Amino acid sequence: MCIEMFRTRIMLFGTAFVVWLCCSHLFGGADGQVTDPVEVTALHTFKQSLIDPNQNLSNWNRGDPCMSNWTGVLCFNMIMDDGYLHVEELLLQNMNLSGSLSPELHRLSYMKRLNVMWNKISGNIPKEIGNITSLILLLLSGNQLTGSLPEEIGYLPNLDRIQIDENQISGPIPKSFANLNKTMHFHMNNNSISGQIPPELSSLPELVHLLLDNNNLSGYLPPELANMPKLQIVQLDNNHFDGATIPATYGNMPHLTKFDLSNNNLNGTFPGIFSGLPQLQRLALANNSLSGSIPSNIWENRTSNGTKRLIVDLQNNMLSNISGSYNLPPNVTVRLQGNPICLNTNLVQFCGSQNENDSNIQSSTNSNVACFVQSCPPPYEYVPSSLVPCFCAVPLIVDYRLKSPGFSDFRPYTNLFEEYLTSRLELKAYQLDIATTPMWETGHRLGMYLKIFPVYIDNTHHLFNSSEVLRIRGLFTRWEIRDLKIFGPYEVLNFILLDPYKDADLSSSKSGISKVALIGIALGTIAGAVTLSAIVSHLILRLNTRKRHTSSRRHLCEYLTVTIICGGSKIYHDSPLFSS
Repeated sequence: MCIEMFRTRIMLFGTAFVVWLCCSHLFGGADGQVTDPVEVTALHTFKQSLIDPNQNLSNWNRGDPCMSNWTGVLCFNMIMDDGYLHVEELLLQNMNLSGSLSPELHRLSYMKRLNVMWNKISGNIPKEIGNITSLILLLLSGNQLTGSLPEEIGYLPNLDRIQIDENQISGPIPKSFANLNKTMHFHMNNNSISGQIPPELSSLPELVHLLLDNNNLSGYLPPELANMPKLQIVQLDNNHFDGATIPATYGNMPHLTKFDLSNNNLNGTFPGIFSGLPQLQRLALANNSLSGSIPSNIWENRTSNGTKRLIVDLQNNMLSNISGSYNLPPNVTVRLQGNPICLNTNLVQFCGSQNENDSNIQSSTNSNVACFVQSCPPPYEYVPSSLVPCFCAVPLIVDYRLKSPGFSDFRPYTNLFEEYLTSRLELKAYQLDIATTPMWETGHRLGMYLKIFPVYIDNTHHLFNSSEVLRIRGLFTRWEIRDLKIFGPYEVLNFILLDPYKDADLSSSKSGISKVALIGIALGTIAGAVTLSAIVSHLILRLNTRKRHTSSRRHLCEYLTVTIICGGSKIYHDSPLFSS
């Protein structure tokens, strides 16, 4: 019986000791490393390369990145096979950061998303980023980055989106980008990229959006680009392309919705290749030197029903005639101002006064005009479209921009846009309000502010809970809202959280491993500890059995009772258990 008591106490002691050892390692903050130490060092080095005047990254100097909720560091909710947590995402958008991007970023070897958009970061894009083979989103827009694009980025096998627009990148597009077999979005507009578009890009099987407008690209237009099977938007305006022809192959792009070559140096006769593009909604060749006749078959086959419209912008060329019918379907707009053909005063439907960016949708009006203002103090406000009168709540505000829409007048698409966005966000229709008049910006981009309100449950619920804030924000910032062709790609310039949501902001930008995952890790640790202590206890007992002196069972029990403190808190090291 005493032997059994001894065995039980050893088990209890072993379990308690191993659990304490493992849990102190797991939850011990800086003293118990949980995040891969290589990644921790890389994060520290990255921070040292940045200038952080608002002290947004002040908590990067304490604790463990994944366990202590470092700002903008999001980690996987699981321990990897190497026994560590790893960084999944850096979400550092709109934090007023400057400085440079450290090459040590490549040591975040599990990272899927790098987002430093809309800061003031300068210097080159480190070639070492090309070593992060897990990277899906490379989001560097709206900084002050210079230098050329590294060849190494072309070897990221999982990259879905590269956004480097609105920087100061120069030099050519690397031919290695032809290896990006999973990339769907090239957003490189508004830089100083020069040279020829590499024909090798035609091998990209998944590319949907090719945005290279407002650069210094030149030379001829590669006919091979038509070989990209899924291409929808080709935006090459405001460059220096020249040549007498637009490749005939461009008339064989079945998914093309927008083709923009405005403000280049194209000459020669107008190509008759655009009649066989059933999805085309915007064709822009304005401000070139194209001459000859315009074939009316571009618009003759258009149906007048449905929401698909066609805008053909050929202003300021040298076009002299229309070959074919002058009859325009009601869903087709053709702009020919600034061409010799407009000397014919009978072509008002083609040459009349038309604003490129037609009337914008007006701001939403508050339907609750009879409600008392003082009962809804800021930042609370009445939900404009709520079915419940005078329901006031605090919205999420999104500074949102359509980067390459296929229209010039937003009004016919307002309802479709609201339906599209609320369905993608899994919201009710009244939860979305277009809060300001959408405004056209340089480069045919449409900016607007969106307000997203909580759903009405009862009159006591006026706020989103934290998980819903994180869900909605994640859909925007991770580009998980699937594009609709007519609206093209979007971007989030800012995601504004008013005071009641500041805690949610801390949670989202400092999101570490979840509580559920922590519980799982703890339970797994304890289970492992129990198993380990049982094995250790068994081995100790076997060793003791072999080495203990021959004595009566009663004498041994009395000795062990004296030398062991129950509860497993202490074992005297002069016990026969530890003697030779």
